[in-house]
Amino acid sequence: MHILEIPSFFTPYGGEFCLEQAKALKALGHEVRILSNVQLGVTIKGKDYWVLPFSRFSHQRDGITVYQSFQRGLPKLVHYNVTRWVSIVESMFREYIQTYGKPDILHAHCAKWAGYAAMKISQQYRIPYVVTEHLSLMSLEEEFGKAPSAAWQIPLLKQTYEQAAMVIPVAEELVADTACYYGTDYSWKHLSNVIDTAFFYYAERESRVDRPFRFCCVADYAYRKGYDVLLDACRLLQDQGCDIELHIAGRLTDGKACQQAITDRGLMHVVAHGPLDREGVRTLLYQSDALVLASRSEVQPLVVFEAMSTGIPVVGTMSIPRCQRLGKDCRIVPVGDAAALAEAMQNLSKETAADGEQLSEQVRQIASPEVVGKQLEQVFSDVLASN
Repeated sequence: MHILEIPSFFTPYGGEFCLEQAKALKALGHEVRILSNVQLGVTIKGKDYWVLPFSRFSHQRDGITVYQSFQRGLPKLVHYNVTRWVSIVESMFREYIQTYGKPDILHAHCAKWAGYAAMKISQQYRIPYVVTEHLSLMSLEEEFGKAPSAAWQIPLLKQTYEQAAMVIPVAEELVADTACYYGTDYSWKHLSNVIDTAFFYYAERESRVDRPFRFCCVADYAYRKGYDVLLDACRLLQDQGCDIELHIAGRLTDGKACQQAITDRGLMHVVAHGPLDREGVRTLLYQSDALVLASRSEVQPLVVFEAMSTGIPVVGTMSIPRCQRLGKDCRIVPVGDAAALAEAMQNLSKETAADGEQLSEQVRQIASPEVVGKQLEQVFSDVLASN
């Protein structure tokens, strides 16, 4: 199959899940490329706005050809930026087929707005499209307001779902969560994101004797990630004399607001690492005994599977989807409940270490490139057969 991946966002703003799926499909012998138009914000990584290329170009990432464009977004002009983004993707597609020919299938990541662009391309070129959905209900509410919403985007995205050959939510809960916006009149099948299980491989941890139990949290410092709840839980544990450390990593964890939150609570055993690259995240996981996430809203936090793939358990909230709750190695507490989170952390710290090797194998069976690649291959084959 000739598969064209179209992400709604990509480097420098994340989107590596698209690359990982492209690599998994290419490893199965398919012709796979990525077409990426990234809207840059002048207030977010402002230097990129001025220094990244102004013309379209092709480059290689991990063996995948990426046809790339950077769009300069205009502040507060949402409708204009969206219309322009979709128009650029359509134009890039016309150029793409002149070089590589017409793909058999389009694989968009997020209906907003790669899925919508794929729908418009599909209507013109009669190419089926599939949408893998990653966006949480909270992220939609932040932009559209709580449902029922009169936002102009909703009818366009609802149509995108309804006309897709298949919608692939990375967590099945997402279907019910977003029904208030999109309804349920569309075909869907849940598949996990890809985890590079060869990179996040199992490794034994050092002995816990004569040292604190080390929790880590890998998440940007943002309201949705629940750092306020996590730090309150750490204060409770400190008051109880628990021998526990917390290492936090992610964008703004080393910033003033986060550091002030730590200081205000008088926490003495919290270490902020700031943003880490992929190798840095893996190193932190290997130095930790467990991962903790206090998130208020998630779809499928990849770091949960990354942590488990290296062999450590997780304490998280009800926002973690069922597909990631691997028995006692993923302990779940209510959202926003610092006392329950502290209790779960304390209980875990007193127990013998998990069977990390078995836990890693469980993740491999769900989210490895080989497993997810074959599942995607089957979905695409079924779509093409029905078309």
